[in-house]
Amino acid sequence: MKRKTYTYILLVFGLLLVGQHSFAQIIDDSTKLFYNPKTTLQLFEMDVLEGRYKEIPIDTTLNNYHNERFWYNDTSFYQHLGNIGTAAQPLLFEMPYKIGVRLGKNVFDRYAYDPYRVNYFNTRSPYTHLYYIQGGRGEQVFEALHTRNITPRLNVGVAYQIISAEQQIGAGATTRRQNGLLNNKAVKLFSHYRSKNDKYDLFANYSYMKVEQIETGGIRPGVNDTLPELLFRYEGEDVWLSQAVNREARHSFHALQIYKLAKEDLKVYHALDWRRQNNEYVDDALPWATPGTDATYQRLLFYPQALFSRTRTSDVTTYNEIENTWGMTGNNKLSSYRAYVRLRNASMDYGVLQQVRQDSAVFQNLRVDEAYNQVFVGGKIRLFYKNLAELIGEGEYQLAGDYRVVGTARIGGAYANLARVLRSPSLVERFMLSNHFIWDNDFDNSVTDRIGAGYVGKIGERQFLRLNGYYTNIKRYIYFGEEFQPYQLSGNQRFWGANLQHHIRFGALHFENFAAYTNTEEADKVRIPEWLLESKLYVETSIFKDALFSQLGMQLTMASRYYADGYMPVTQQFFVQDAFPVQGYPVFDVFLNGDIKSVNFFLKMSHVNYDLQEPVYFVTPYYPGMRRSFTFGLKWFFFD
Repeated sequence: MKRKTYTYILLVFGLLLVGQHSFAQIIDDSTKLFYNPKTTLQLFEMDVLEGRYKEIPIDTTLNNYHNERFWYNDTSFYQHLGNIGTAAQPLLFEMPYKIGVRLGKNVFDRYAYDPYRVNYFNTRSPYTHLYYIQGGRGEQVFEALHTRNITPRLNVGVAYQIISAEQQIGAGATTRRQNGLLNNKAVKLFSHYRSKNDKYDLFANYSYMKVEQIETGGIRPGVNDTLPELLFRYEGEDVWLSQAVNREARHSFHALQIYKLAKEDLKVYHALDWRRQNNEYVDDALPWATPGTDATYQRLLFYPQALFSRTRTSDVTTYNEIENTWGMTGNNKLSSYRAYVRLRNASMDYGVLQQVRQDSAVFQNLRVDEAYNQVFVGGKIRLFYKNLAELIGEGEYQLAGDYRVVGTARIGGAYANLARVLRSPSLVERFMLSNHFIWDNDFDNSVTDRIGAGYVGKIGERQFLRLNGYYTNIKRYIYFGEEFQPYQLSGNQRFWGANLQHHIRFGALHFENFAAYTNTEEADKVRIPEWLLESKLYVETSIFKDALFSQLGMQLTMASRYYADGYMPVTQQFFVQDAFPVQGYPVFDVFLNGDIKSVNFFLKMSHVNYDLQEPVYFVTPYYPGMRRSFTFGLKWFFFD
């Protein structure tokens, strides 16, 4: 979508809402009614399920508003392809949660609406927000959300999201205004109903996301480009692919019903979940090279092989899943419990375009499909005394298959936890049908064990501290290797680490730091930077007679040098590689966050140190990070 289209959408929403706001303001002046964040409340289904019907005001704070990690639905640290919205994987290791059958293509997860973490609303007046971010190199994020109560007990809402980026490397980057790199559109519909007797709750949401990412394959190094530091021309660099694209479409429907049989002591519930994910990889111009003078000999570039067609690739996978969960739950002043049975029915369909003959322009589709039916039982028990201490045990077991067990103990701000997850390979790890890859693996289940401890709390009135240490051991680890295919280790991958989050305030001066240390000396196939740092220093104050509340400061983000995973677009998988070390490089941003009545905004100069130390830095092998650019954003709240 062109930039003028985004601008048109924003202006239309703005004009409509300004008119609505002006009319409501006239009413406000005459009736003395006033709507604000305290009259627009939000709640989450898991709180209600566990007996905490907790409605909280919407978040209008400025903190981290400028930070790119907080522009998406997942704010964790991620490795990506150098631009916003691109394929990404967590930078720090995360314990696997889902067991049983699963697709295994997750590179766009952080941008999708999570059906289990949707925030529902209870509003006294219609609530709308417009969220818009524009970067100087074509980065754009947009979200419009509107919700209102139809009755005091029924709320409905809708949200529309766009993420887009422009190409920065290769010939297409020279005309980036016309050549987009990424286009991500998403829609979310949500509703919550509570009966008059407060015995029944219904939460329901539907979300859809469609992503189209142009695949370059990264920079194609020249003869003398032997070091990352020599690849710095951005638009002047060659790329591997010229007509390749990844398309992903996701549908998700989630509905949770809760009924109180004996107040909070006994509730029954049912959850229905339907998911569909369609992935398509297309390349209409496979890159062949003809070395020497023999025109009959050609060598395929970038891809390892062309199995079904020498001229074009069209690989399609479609995953469908439907789950029904029946359970009971309850809570009192000292404990809570939950027990459930889940039935998962899933199917997988693979398709590849096959050329009838090598010299033919006729193609046919080759398809393979599979079906799965799985049963799970699980539960959770929590013992606690006020907010001083708690003991939690949680587990899930797939009949004759995977399982997950987690335990946590806490006293005050100190806690300890342990977890074990045994799970089968994902469908992508087990089987692949593509023009460039075929495998059918009989992998064993892998086991991940983790033990950790930490502390969370305030130190006096001016400091906040979160400290966490852990040890992780993975048996029979499955990973993608340099040949872009999955492998399973027979031994163990062991690593340990700690992370620290600290915030201290000296009057108007704030100093926030996050540091993560990871030791992978006994885990050579787990690629995590040894050090990851994010530090922010800013002044927070009100000016112009409290008309403007602002934060002015600088942020540093840096990961130490390591052999970051490479990326293969055909499989949508990051893979272990030992040829390209991503250098340790500090990125400095200067920002101003501001709050003027119902509008939050930020102004930021990203990567102000660009070209001062090194001509380029890489976040993924052959995918450079963004250069210096000016970015601004605003979030406009309407409460009537």
